[in-house]
Amino acid sequence: MGGHSIGLPMDTLTLWELAALAFAAALVGFSKTAVSGANTVSLAIFAAVLPARESTGVLLPILIAGDVLAVLTYRRHAHWPTLWRLFPAVGLGVLVGVVFMMWADDAAVRTSIGAILLLMAGVTIARRRSTGKRDKEVDGVSAEASPVGSRAGRIKARSYGVLGGFTTMVANAGGPVLSLYLISAGFRKLGFLGTSAWFFLIVNSFKVPFSVGLGLIDAHSLLLDAAMVLFVVPGAYLGKVCVDRIDQRVFERLVIAATILGGLQLLLR
Repeated sequence: MGGHSIGLPMDTLTLWELAALAFAAALVGFSKTAVSGANTVSLAIFAAVLPARESTGVLLPILIAGDVLAVLTYRRHAHWPTLWRLFPAVGLGVLVGVVFMMWADDAAVRTSIGAILLLMAGVTIARRRSTGKRDKEVDGVSAEASPVGSRAGRIKARSYGVLGGFTTMVANAGGPVLSLYLISAGFRKLGFLGTSAWFFLIVNSFKVPFSVGLGLIDAHSLLLDAAMVLFVVPGAYLGKVCVDRIDQRVFERLVIAATILGGLQLLLR
């Protein structure tokens, strides 16, 4: 797996660009402990400030830092049968994404990220319209969640898993796919956050060697990460403090709007 060196020394970035990346990093922390999906805005910012292909490698360690904080916060609320059902298909999706990234240039990745962002925004809107009811919660999972061993449950897990693996490898945009899957399975807030936390810590860590092999992570990108990861912590703390006070519907609308704008901006560049 060959790749190009990133070559993104921080002194080539303007103060405004660094501020935008710092805000995006803080938003990663916030999304990991409060509103999953908000970091689609972060990946749009990173892809706008940096070359789109390289931005995925720069963002990955920042996402992992957020995943660690999320696991420390919600580790007891994960639903492991759901995770084990997803992982094989997700691994396949990641490998398909690696093959794509081996030949994709910056324009192809930028177009792909923009299209994925718009697709995920559309999926999120469809989800909001179709989920009007709230089920009873049982240990973080709805009583109506699909049985782990059912045929329909396995097919759904494989479909979402492959799509989630591909989107997370190509654009770090697996969040909306997992959100849709967990909500369709009846997860409520704590079970949702705990299961998401462990899922992304494991999957994002799995992606690291592939990203290194593709040349998406190198010494320059890690130097930028070292500066940006400092902003993840206050974002995660703010999310933990605000998680029970957020008007979820209003915030989701803002995230969807920002995601659509980010996707269009990438497609029209």
